[in-house]
Amino acid sequence: MANGTEQNSFGGRIARYARVSTAMGGLAARLAGQRYLGIKLERGEHAKELRDALGGLKGPLMKVAQILSSIPDALPQEYVQELSQLQADAPSMGWPFVKRRMASELGPDWQKRFAKFEHEAASAASLGQVHKAVGLDGRQLACKLQYPDMMSAVEADLRQLGLIFSIYERYDKTISTRQIHAEISARLREELDYALEARHTALYRDILAPVGSVHVPEVVPELSTKRLLTMGWLDGRKILDYVKDHPERRNDLALNMFRAWYTPFYTCGTIHGDPHLGNYTVRPDASINLLDFGCIRIFKPSFVKGVIDLYHALQTDDRDLAAEAYRVWGFNKIDNQLIDILNVWAHFVYAPIMDDRTRRIDETNSAMYGREAAEKVHKALHEVGGLEIPREFVFMDRAAIGLGSVFLHLQAEVNWYQLFHDLIGDFDVNALETRQTGLLNRHGVPLPT
Repeated sequence: MANGTEQNSFGGRIARYARVSTAMGGLAARLAGQRYLGIKLERGEHAKELRDALGGLKGPLMKVAQILSSIPDALPQEYVQELSQLQADAPSMGWPFVKRRMASELGPDWQKRFAKFEHEAASAASLGQVHKAVGLDGRQLACKLQYPDMMSAVEADLRQLGLIFSIYERYDKTISTRQIHAEISARLREELDYALEARHTALYRDILAPVGSVHVPEVVPELSTKRLLTMGWLDGRKILDYVKDHPERRNDLALNMFRAWYTPFYTCGTIHGDPHLGNYTVRPDASINLLDFGCIRIFKPSFVKGVIDLYHALQTDDRDLAAEAYRVWGFNKIDNQLIDILNVWAHFVYAPIMDDRTRRIDETNSAMYGREAAEKVHKALHEVGGLEIPREFVFMDRAAIGLGSVFLHLQAEVNWYQLFHDLIGDFDVNALETRQTGLLNRHGVPLPT
């Protein structure tokens, strides 16, 4: 297949639908039975069946399931528990597949453009797999190769996701999933475009250049296409393996993780929307390699200001400032009752940066406390007639919770308050807008709309 010609084919979508329709249809039938016939739905049992069905698939539906498992209230807890067990590392495609795919991207003589190309994938995930290679100049390379027909798979899976959401909302109308679906759809479609990911990678290299403890791979444009991304290889160990051998460096590692994620947000309005452990590796000096820039979310400067405004509102119990922050984030029909409900979750998320002291994240942000906060918010929202989650909030919330989970694993003791204030001390929304515009234009990345 020629480079750039893969289409969202009808046949591809139909094949994809067929593989998951049984699981989706079973869920619809059971929910209908509960609603209209009084038949009790064993959600835990069916969630396991659904996980088993999705776990057999490569491609975006597995990635969607992982995303949903980390967005509070997107799905019932039983489904979150099962879907969170899906593994990012899927079995890799074999060498005949790789040769065909590489030829479709770089031409039939593609092997002559490398001094060495490993036949076995170094890692495999939901949308593609990575092969280690050596360039003609001797540089160690990582070649990220997309699986075939992913556009059809994404569109089919997003259609199925819409069905999952519509079924869930028949069961529980507390959270409208319309904007959640729209945001996940936009990010997944972007993730198929490796040319955009290359620009995101270059953007992050620029933003994080002053942070010497965070490393971003350099893209090799002449060996990259929309479905092949070739970068410099960054050596490093898995985070938990490193911490096990070097427990005395866990605080240094946490500081570097904090800078890797929050520096781009407060200096360019940009977040890495997939902050799970697999997207970081650690060097011997505890500096980190930040990997995989397929899921990047860029916000308007006003949204970043809203994040800081809400922090100050929680500090001073300023209801008007909180209301304005929630409006900027995209929440509708803000009143005192809704503010009180949303503040329950906000207090949970912001808790580590509220006190000027050294502390562990899990003093307040343990899984149990987070679950209790989410359940309290869900119950209160149900009583007031439900809520539509704004698009801008979806990945911001997911990323914050995901990063908090990383800090929980590290068991670091850090003054999070001081770290946060070091970043926002001279914050100016107009300066952010000027800086963001310059950075995005320099790297050909669209401005946020």
